[in-house]
Amino acid sequence: MKALISLLFFTLAGLMPAFAQERAWVQIEAQPTLREAQERARAYSGAFPDVNGFQMRSGWYAIALGPFTPEGALARLSDLLGEGLVPVDSYVSDGAQFTRQFWPVGGDTRAEAQPAAPAPEAAPQAVAAPALPDETPAQARRSEALLSQPEREELQQALQWEGFYSSAIDGDFGRGTRAAMADWQAARGHEATGVLTTRQRDELVSTYRRTLAKLGMQTITEPRAGIQIELPAGLVEFSRYEAPFVHFDSKGDSGVQVLLISQSGDKNTLFGLYDIMQTLEIVPLKGQRQRKSDEFLLTGQNDKLHSYTYAALRDGAVKGFTLVWRPGEDRLMTRAAQMMRDSFRALPDAVLPDLAGEPDAEQRVDLMAGLEIRSPAMARTGFYVDEKGTVLTTTEVLAQCTRLTIDDEYEAEVAARDDALGLAVLRPRQGLAPLAHASFQTATPRLKTDVAVAGFSYGGVLDQPVLTYGTLADLRGLNGEDGLQRLSLEALPGDAGGPVFDSTGAVMGVLLSRAGGARQLPRDVSFAASVPAIAAFLSASGVDIRPAEAAAQIAPEMLAVQAAGMTVLVSCWN
Repeated sequence: MKALISLLFFTLAGLMPAFAQERAWVQIEAQPTLREAQERARAYSGAFPDVNGFQMRSGWYAIALGPFTPEGALARLSDLLGEGLVPVDSYVSDGAQFTRQFWPVGGDTRAEAQPAAPAPEAAPQAVAAPALPDETPAQARRSEALLSQPEREELQQALQWEGFYSSAIDGDFGRGTRAAMADWQAARGHEATGVLTTRQRDELVSTYRRTLAKLGMQTITEPRAGIQIELPAGLVEFSRYEAPFVHFDSKGDSGVQVLLISQSGDKNTLFGLYDIMQTLEIVPLKGQRQRKSDEFLLTGQNDKLHSYTYAALRDGAVKGFTLVWRPGEDRLMTRAAQMMRDSFRALPDAVLPDLAGEPDAEQRVDLMAGLEIRSPAMARTGFYVDEKGTVLTTTEVLAQCTRLTIDDEYEAEVAARDDALGLAVLRPRQGLAPLAHASFQTATPRLKTDVAVAGFSYGGVLDQPVLTYGTLADLRGLNGEDGLQRLSLEALPGDAGGPVFDSTGAVMGVLLSRAGGARQLPRDVSFAASVPAIAAFLSASGVDIRPAEAAAQIAPEMLAVQAAGMTVLVSCWN
């Protein structure tokens, strides 16, 4: 390629004096028919701002970039060939073979004034097309009648992009399209005739093309994933495979990310992915949730990112995509998402292997295939106190929460709280039928007896509560406070709000959060709210406690089963 560029440079440099006029074009293609040439010119216009189309004396139709000075054309050709952006047989033309210009519509770049030659160190500059002549309504209708079907559809797409048209893209200029044209004309200060002039069409379509050019939409085929789709190649680039995703990361600072989804499976796999995707940071909670028997759609918006996810069950595999972008580009990126959806094809006989990925890919419990799982701001413990799913927990978990969940699955709201006691009552937003709920020990517990606290010591890392054993050290606080019990037990912050069991499995207290301050207590000093204090608080909140019946001591494994049925993870989300 370098040798070819050098040959072109020296050959053309020698021919520069032979140019009949001080202007030149980079001719990149020629097509035998006008329709083919228009389609190729439209395609190139998505990548280059200075595309021109001319009929040639030979009867063929040329597609060229420019105009430039001869030196500028040579430099532009060298750059384009070096980057592989144009065919290798592209060349510099003086335009002597060009006759009628067909692209852009109404353009005549051959009649423009001679551009000044750029300074040696300056980049070659294309000359802007002159203003198109305006037309009467009758002239506008005649020029409109010459539009091809793709050109008519593109006008509707541009009107839709500008927010004036919402019907089918069919190229049929009926009442809806005419009304949209009139509204666009009125908004731009033109006479609202409902028929766009050549100049107005150029203004509308050029703006639309420049916007879409930023996306750089390209059709790619991902053979390992078995997916064909248009991607915003101007904003993303391939990064890696991490099943079930093919990652395309941001190009530069675009802030755009694309995932292609590909995994073998059935309806259960599809539904499982639907649930899993909603736990990821790239799918914010606010947005559309739509699941059908063979496909789903998820959208999400927050102040940091927006996303669009589509997946479908096709030929024994789940395939789809996710587009992620920053707020502020919603109209452009929503259009990109729709183009991706319209072009999406699930190719048969190819699916990403379950173990596809980089051998040194980081593996963490808070990551899923390289994506960050949404995590709560704080997680503590709670437990069911009645058959309706009412939960007793610590007030510590309520701080700065916009959303509370029980076991990361059920939304909950605060029904009551006692900040002095440090306890709160939560009620689920939907009806629950817990496997078990607490029975409270109403007799005065004996000092030095064994106790156990059930808690999610490590947040949501483990899916079952941990039992931590200790003894009852005192029936009062360090300063003689009633309503408190002092425990000799090494609890972790996540255990706060958990039930304190006696040896029979009855609840004899609720573990409280450790108070901060200048004094640091020994690690094995913990405190729990006593049953009388708990009963008074719950009664005032409209919850009746169930007293425990006299029972014998139970084995640790039976206590673990009982604790698992009634202890829950309470999470605070921001």
